[in-house]
Amino acid sequence: MHKDVASGNGTSTLGNLALGLTLLAFGLGGTGVIDNVAAADAAGLATWVGGVALFLVGLLALRAGDTGDGTAFAALGAFWFTWGTGAGGGTSADAAGLFLLLWALLALTLTLAAKGGGVLGQGVHGLLFLALLLSGIAALAGNEGLGKAGGWIAALAGLAAWYGATAAVAGWPTALGRAGGGSTAAAA
Repeated sequence: MHKDVASGNGTSTLGNLALGLTLLAFGLGGTGVIDNVAAADAAGLATWVGGVALFLVGLLALRAGDTGDGTAFAALGAFWFTWGTGAGGGTSADAAGLFLLLWALLALTLTLAAKGGGVLGQGVHGLLFLALLLSGIAALAGNEGLGKAGGWIAALAGLAAWYGATAAVAGWPTALGRAGGGSTAAAA
C-alpha cells in the first residue's frame, strides 16, 4: 500500500470512529452553534460510544499487543464514561474544570506518545489536549468564550479522528506530500 494512503487495523479504525463521533458531539455542543444543544447533551453518546465502546476497543487492542492504541482507547474510554455519567449533574464549575484539566494531562501524554504514529494521530490527541485545557480553564474562570473555543477545537479533533478512521476503511490519503519527485509525507 502506498505510504500516503491510510491503512489501519480493526481496533484502531473502530476506536477512531468512536472517538471522532464523541468528540464531534461534545465539541459542537460546547460551541453553542446549534440552538438548545450543549456539551452535556452528548452525555449518552459519551457514555456508551466514547466510554464503553472505546474502553472495550482499548482492551481488544491491548490483548492484540497494541499498547499504544490500547492504552489510548482504554484511558479515553474511562474519561468519556466518567464525563458522560457525571454531565449535567450537581458538580460545581470548579470541580468540572479540575476534572477537565486532569484529563488534559492524559491527552498531553497521548500526544507525546503518538509521535511515531503519524501526524494525524498525534494531531487528534494534541487537539484533544487543547480542547480539554481550554474547557477546563473556561469552567474554572467562568469564561464562556474560552469554553466555545474549546468546543471548536474538540469538534476539529473529532473531524480528524473521524477522517483517519474513514480513510483507513476507504483507502483515502492521510499524508500531505508533493506531487512528483520528493514526498514529504508523514503517514498516519
